Amino acid sequence: MRGVVFMRYTVKKRIFDIFFSMSALIIFAPVILLVALLIGISMGSPVFFRQVRPGQFGVPFRIYKFRTMTDERDETGVLLPDGERLTLLGRVLRATSLDEVPALFNVLQGEMSLVGPRPLLMRYLDRYTAEQARRHEVKPGITGWAQINGRNAITWDEKFRHDVWYVDHWSLLLDVKIIVLTIWKVISREGINQPGQATMEEFKA
Repeated sequence: MRGVVFMRYTVKKRIFDIFFSMSALIIFAPVILLVALLIGISMGSPVFFRQVRPGQFGVPFRIYKFRTMTDERDETGVLLPDGERLTLLGRVLRATSLDEVPALFNVLQGEMSLVGPRPLLMRYLDRYTAEQARRHEVKPGITGWAQINGRNAITWDEKFRHDVWYVDHWSLLLDVKIIVLTIWKVISREGINQPGQATMEEFKA
C-alpha cells in the first residue's frame, strides 16, 4: 500500500515539476537571454556551466547553470581559487540565484525536481555516511529544505540533516512551502555564503 501511495505522489510531483518549470522558463525567457548576453560579453564562451553531478540513487547526470567564474590559472596551469575567479556578474547571479535558472531544463528532462537535496559533486559520494547518503533517495532539486534553513551559511552536517529530513517528510504541500520560502530567502539574500568564503567550502568526511 505504501508503495502505491509513493508512486502516486511521485507522479503528482513530476506533473508539478513539468508545469512549474515550463511556466518559469517562459516567464524568465527575457532574463535568460539578457544574462546569456551579459556573460557572453564579459566572459565569452561558454555561457553555460556544465558538470556531471549525482542524481537520484547516485546516477550521474549533467547539470546546467549560468557560468559565474573565469578559467584563470596560475603560472603552473592550476585554476585560481574560486574567490579570484568569481566575476562581479557571477556574484550578482549567485546572490540572486539566477545562476540556477538553466537547471530548469534538467527538471524538464526528469533529472532533477524543483525541490529536493541539492546535487553536489561526484567525488563526495564515497565520503557520505549511510545516513547522509539517503539524500539520494529522491531526485535532487534546484532548491530544498536545507536552502531555506541556512543555505550555504550552515555546516555540512546541518545541511545533510535537513536533506534527510526532507526525504522522510516530502509532500506537494511541503514543496510549495519550500518554493515560497525560497523566493523570500532570495529577496532577503540570507545565507548566500559562509563567512569569509566566496563559495561553499569543500565537504570532507
